[in-house]
Amino acid sequence: MPKLLSSDDIQRFQNAGYLSPVRVMSETEAADVRKCLEEFEGRTGGPLRGDLRHKAHLLFPWLADLVRNEKILDAVEDLYGQDLLCWTSNFFIKEAQNPAFVSWHQDSTYWGLSKPDVVTAWVALTPSNESNGAMQVIPGTHTLDQIPHRDTFDKHNLLTRGQEIEVEVDPAKAVTLPLRPGEMSLHHVRLVHGSPPNPSADRRIGFAIRYIPTRIRQTVGEDNATLVRGEDRFHHFELEPRPTRELEPDFLALHKTITERNAQILYRGTGVKSYNEPAAVRG
Repeated sequence: MPKLLSSDDIQRFQNAGYLSPVRVMSETEAADVRKCLEEFEGRTGGPLRGDLRHKAHLLFPWLADLVRNEKILDAVEDLYGQDLLCWTSNFFIKEAQNPAFVSWHQDSTYWGLSKPDVVTAWVALTPSNESNGAMQVIPGTHTLDQIPHRDTFDKHNLLTRGQEIEVEVDPAKAVTLPLRPGEMSLHHVRLVHGSPPNPSADRRIGFAIRYIPTRIRQTVGEDNATLVRGEDRFHHFELEPRPTRELEPDFLALHKTITERNAQILYRGTGVKSYNEPAAVRG
């Protein structure tokens, strides 16, 4: 018996490669998370950049809580079983009236994971719609094998390498996934997706959480993940602790080590070694 999703929801995800929208918290709760983010940005002089956009759930208890949100985990368990890891998390923030965009791509391209049993929970902390650069998907493309990509390192592309698929995408087939704050979309690691810039007067903030069943392993190096539900009987990843205070010194050091290790996987073959290098800083 599914915990959150209906049988029809699960079938839609399996057929189309995505499911949206799914309510996982109230708009007030989403606004509280946004407030925590923007209070931190206010104290530190500007929007999150570099490695702070990656695996920030290791630094901020309010994000550690979010990756363990029971409704999110119930939905992911309905798709991939009860033993789950949060492999990583990423902020996708498009500032108001900004050219930042996400090119058409498959998430699986540089992740190095052993199987495509990976789902992203993309949680909206602000409205995400056609007016501010919401995610668009090409339904059914998750059934394709890995498509070749090219790296652009476009300074306005929010992806790590500015990667884009090397085949033409028919925009007429694209479906926009509008979300209210506190709603999420779920998409498969092979689904072709992207998003245009945000010409609106407010930021568009999404927090993407990447979940994998514990049986998945990393194939191109050492890696870390957070056990968020069930039991890890495979021990393919070094498990990450949970922060209790914001920016604890030990966790800052750990986060630096882990994000540098993760960057070596994602940027392999490019010469980039850190999310903080100029070619790697997005948004």
